[in-house]
Amino acid sequence: MFEWLFTPEGWIALVSLISLEIVLGVDNIIFISILVNRLPPDQRDSARRIGLALAVISRLLLLFSLVWVMGLVKPWFTIYGNEISGRDLILLLGGLFLLFKSTMEIHESFDGEGEVKTNARAITFSAVLIQIALLDVIFSLDSVITAVGLVDHLSIMVIAILVAVGVMLVAAKSIGEYVDDNPPIKMLALSFLMMVGIALIGEGLDFHIPKGYIYFAMAFSLIVELLNIRLRKRQ
Repeated sequence: MFEWLFTPEGWIALVSLISLEIVLGVDNIIFISILVNRLPPDQRDSARRIGLALAVISRLLLLFSLVWVMGLVKPWFTIYGNEISGRDLILLLGGLFLLFKSTMEIHESFDGEGEVKTNARAITFSAVLIQIALLDVIFSLDSVITAVGLVDHLSIMVIAILVAVGVMLVAAKSIGEYVDDNPPIKMLALSFLMMVGIALIGEGLDFHIPKGYIYFAMAFSLIVELLNIRLRKRQ
């Protein structure tokens, strides 16, 4: 089970998979941060930790259900000539949910009394966790399928997922606070989530959008916005 420890190929696979899992987890961190920041300050750390714990559980449950995960690619039904599998259905629903949630958040950001309305609705701790759990399933599916397609050793997959979520746990608070303190970054993050939602819908309809294009667009937009923030501070 751990024979890969004595081969360079095993370590290369582990490092590569950890890197990919961290990259795939960035959108999850952003989503969790935006949801958590709608809670009272004294509840945010707990919600963030529980949300990431749910991410670990969902990833490991899917990972240990490899047969079921791979079986999701088999067509369930056909719509206008497109074969829809269980995986496609989950991606479609997840993409639509991301689009809806991001649009609502952007709408409230433009509302001058968005913060007041948010407090008036009194979003609950459990409601935030439910939303996080739903999206964790979507992000976990992408993450686990990536792991299954990249390596053959289950132990490598488990270690990579645990390390990646550990990094997410350390970085989540600082990323969340930075996003909350910089409205332009929050708007950019919501735009990223909309882009991810569109990509998920495309994947669900068998229209593959290379992940490299998405990550490059995100990285380029983020660098430009960070330069703009630095320039505004200097001025």
